[in-house]
Amino acid sequence: MTNYTFLVRYFLTIAIHFLMLVNSQAQFVLPGDNQTPTWDECISFYRELDKQSTQAGLLEIGTTDIGKPLHLFVINQDGIFYPELFDRNKVILMINNGIHPGEPDGVNASMMLAQQLLDGSPASTEMLKHVIVCMIPIYNVDGALNRGSYSRANQNGPKEYGFRGNAKNLDLNRDFVKCDSKNAQTFNQIFSRIKPHVLVDTHVSNGADYPYTMTLITTQTDKLGGSLGRYVKSQFEPALFSAMEKEGDKMCPYVNTMGRTPETGIVDFFESPRFATGYAALFNTIGFTTETHMLKPFNQRVKSTSLFLKILLDYVQKHDAEIRLQVAKAEEEMLAMKRFPIGFELDTTKLDSLIFSGYEARNESSSIGSGDRLKYDHQSPWTRKINWYRKFKVVQEVEMPEYYIIPQGWTDVLERLRWNGVKTEVLSIDSVMSVQAYRIIDYQTGKRPYEGHYLHEDVKTELMNVRHQFFAGDVMVKTNQPACRYICHVLEPQCEDSFFAWNFFDSMLQQKEWFSDYVFEDIAAELLRNDQSLKKQFDAAMKDDETLKANHWNQLYWIYQHSPYFEQTLSLYPIFRMSTKRTY
Repeated sequence: MTNYTFLVRYFLTIAIHFLMLVNSQAQFVLPGDNQTPTWDECISFYRELDKQSTQAGLLEIGTTDIGKPLHLFVINQDGIFYPELFDRNKVILMINNGIHPGEPDGVNASMMLAQQLLDGSPASTEMLKHVIVCMIPIYNVDGALNRGSYSRANQNGPKEYGFRGNAKNLDLNRDFVKCDSKNAQTFNQIFSRIKPHVLVDTHVSNGADYPYTMTLITTQTDKLGGSLGRYVKSQFEPALFSAMEKEGDKMCPYVNTMGRTPETGIVDFFESPRFATGYAALFNTIGFTTETHMLKPFNQRVKSTSLFLKILLDYVQKHDAEIRLQVAKAEEEMLAMKRFPIGFELDTTKLDSLIFSGYEARNESSSIGSGDRLKYDHQSPWTRKINWYRKFKVVQEVEMPEYYIIPQGWTDVLERLRWNGVKTEVLSIDSVMSVQAYRIIDYQTGKRPYEGHYLHEDVKTELMNVRHQFFAGDVMVKTNQPACRYICHVLEPQCEDSFFAWNFFDSMLQQKEWFSDYVFEDIAAELLRNDQSLKKQFDAAMKDDETLKANHWNQLYWIYQHSPYFEQTLSLYPIFRMSTKRTY
């Protein structure tokens, strides 16, 4: 053998071994049926796919609270991985995994899907012709690094998994509006860049026992509204259920029971914007949350999630033009709206029905302590028609102003608007303007902390016309823009997930100036002598209010509240509304 021949064979052998190594890394085999990869293993897998394929790109899109990067994996036949350059004549499908790292079914399923889509087969090539897929491999990186085996007490595998809370012990599926975490801050920014048509958030359910492996939350169609809501309810959603059944994995709507057990009926889960799909709906993105059943073996749950993702992708690529048309129509309808719904409640008078398969539930004496326990009997299955409550009615609307005006000091609010692609204008000069302002007249605050906040609920407001001083640098937000629904929901204080509800403006609810009673005594007497109208109001209050009559300090405070000395900024909501166009 000549030296030349030897060298050729040597380097050929090295090249073959290198290709085999790359292929073995890209064809990453999960450690076992009951195991999910660590964060490092997961990112290494996607990094190898990125190296192997010109149609794949792994991007670091921001940071997380634990100091690790958040990754986005993009599959695009065009070889373009930066969202601003995407071909908007394709449907953008976004898949979010590991928001609860103890529910890792989507982590495994998405790795399998990515591997299959990049295998170079004609079927995969066809699948990606009209679709760009954007995957977040593991969203809650913090929780994924906090691995254990016991935090999901009711769940059947995997052997080890991550923890629900992130590095700040936040549930990230409650953080999409308030953005207390760097994870959510990054998500807001990448979501506004991607502008997905469809979002899938992968989970594992808790709750009742039943035969189904996969259950599905579809973003509430009454809330999504208009032609897009009707399209999802009448065409998109039924097609997914039908296809799953044809594949032998019958799917059920998310089992959110009216009573304790499924035979009492199930209720659509109303995901407000704090949740992934509720947040996405503010931007006319069609959202689905997969909820595999906790008691099914892990490999079975992964298989079901993988099947759902394939079925969803197949539907999206076959109906890409229709989906893009419906989303575009929804944006047009939204921009034409004068009044926005901001409050919904379940309409129990409107019923659908559902053929549901379940297990007989009964109460038995507990073997622990005293009392009864609930038990589902797998030896007594049943199939029957049950009520399906899925109609939500609008109970509160708000008329949209032409502008919201935000004083520049509210930096937390302004940066969240920027993260979500909201376009703003900055005042160049100091100006006094005629605007509308809310006075917060009542609200209820939770007695226990919820995700780091004491939420305000049942907010009551009074809308007033006022003249207000604004300054150069204050910010005007025009509502006639694609993010208008988001703008409305975060800035209208009555909304369930408004910035007011999440305590961004609590400083306005605290009185800053007070009085010394022995000094104000003489001032109060003079006020009553000089203002007969005030005197009549005070006398009437003294007659009708026993607590006022019984407490002299309260009497002084009543007069103080109704006097020019009382601060006008107390409970004045500091985001102003203006409906007349002005030039500055």
